[in-house]
Amino acid sequence: MSVTLSRPWLEFDLGAEMPVLSFTLNRPGFTTARRILWREVRNADLTPELDVGEWLSKELAQRRAPDAPCFLTSRDVTAFEVAETAGDGVTATAVATVGLSNAERIGTRMAYDPASFGTINVALRLSAGLTQAALIETLAIVAQARTVAVAELGFRLPTGIATGTGTDCIAVAAPAGDTAFAGMHTAVGVAAGRAVYDAVRAGGAYWMKHVRRGAA
Repeated sequence: MSVTLSRPWLEFDLGAEMPVLSFTLNRPGFTTARRILWREVRNADLTPELDVGEWLSKELAQRRAPDAPCFLTSRDVTAFEVAETAGDGVTATAVATVGLSNAERIGTRMAYDPASFGTINVALRLSAGLTQAALIETLAIVAQARTVAVAELGFRLPTGIATGTGTDCIAVAAPAGDTAFAGMHTAVGVAAGRAVYDAVRAGGAYWMKHVRRGAA
C-alpha cells in the first residue's frame, strides 16, 4: 500500500485489486479497484453548466484510472492524513482529507456557497477478508468514527456542534473473505474505527487551527 500526492490528485494504492464499497460519484456501490483517488477542484473546474460526471470521467481517463473510485474536494489535497492501526491480526489504514467549510449539524441544514465545499473524504483499507455484509458494516463504523472525531473538535455552528459536512464521502476496501461481522466488538471494527478516528481528528484539528477563516 502507498499514498502518492501529485496535485491536484491524491492516490491511495490498495496494494492489490479488491472489493471497494463507496458512494463516490463515479463508482458508487460495490466495485473492484486497485486504487482510490482524490481530485482537488476549484471554481474554474466546476462551472454551472458543466456535467461533473462526464468531466470526471474524462479526467480519470486521462490519468488511466477509469475504474478507480474518486473523491472530489475543494480541500487542498496536500493536507491529507494517514493513520494505521493493527491488532488481533487486523491492520486498518485510513487516508483522509478534512475540510469543514460546509460543516453541518446532523438533522439540520445551513446555506452555503458551493464554491467553498471542503468536504471530509475518508478511504479505509483493511487487511482482513470480508463478506459484503461486513463491508457494509465497516462503512457504518467509518461514518461513526468520522462523526465522533468531528464532534470532538467543538466547531460550533448556529445550528449546534458540527458533526460532519454536507458533502462527506467514504470508501472502504478489503479483500473478499469470510469475516462476516465488523461491529465495535470485533477486531475489524476496533481497527477500522481507531484508524479513521485518528486520521479525521488530526485533519480536523489542522483545519481548525490553520484554515478555519476563509478557506476550504
